[in-house]
Amino acid sequence: MPTREGIELLAHAVRPANAYEETVQRLLQSVRLGLIMPGDRLPSERDLSTMLGVSRDTLRDAISTLAEAGYVVSRRGRYGGTFVQDELPVSDRSSGAGAGAPVDDAEVDDVTILRRIVEVGAAREAADRELPAAARASLATALEDCGSASLADYRRLDSRLHLTIAEVSGAPSLVPVAANARTRLNALLDSIPVLAPNIEHSNQQHERIVAAILSGRSDEAAAAMNEHIAGSEALLRGFLTDSL
Repeated sequence: MPTREGIELLAHAVRPANAYEETVQRLLQSVRLGLIMPGDRLPSERDLSTMLGVSRDTLRDAISTLAEAGYVVSRRGRYGGTFVQDELPVSDRSSGAGAGAPVDDAEVDDVTILRRIVEVGAAREAADRELPAAARASLATALEDCGSASLADYRRLDSRLHLTIAEVSGAPSLVPVAANARTRLNALLDSIPVLAPNIEHSNQQHERIVAAILSGRSDEAAAAMNEHIAGSEALLRGFLTDSL
């Protein structure tokens, strides 16, 4: 069973806006910090969902993600349950271009703050504008392409959507700044698994962002983009840093 410290860490309920990402983050941190040791069994699904304040469906998605990434394994039978793997992945960045390179909180902080300043502002400005038909069509197409993208194409089309939002904000000089932020973000995201539940959640958030922009609801567009960025931040911290 997990240590007392592990249970206390898990007991901090996640925020509902990014429940999946923050559940992954919380569980990953518990494993990577040794609060739940290799070979330990996680609390039952019912207990764990209560501790984290999330639905069982969200918890199952998060556990499935950790299993795919090689951190936990589910076993059936009388003594079954979800267990931390006896041997954890050698490096959190083993599948990325920057394999083995450490990532500290400052790097994630810097990228996240830059994104909040640039992308939240871009979403707000885009929603405040009277968008011409061409801009509206470009935004709708980018959203549709991202939503139907394969796993192999997702990062590229996700980036295109975010850059389209910057483009329709009315400040052409904002696009290269957004591109720089996106390049740095992708370098970090390429070091963690491509997670189907996260992509589904991201697409839902994209739809809210674009809908708010197209309907001129600037506060809602900004809030939805901020929520979206927070979800990415949670995953990066879970996989790549030791911060809680």
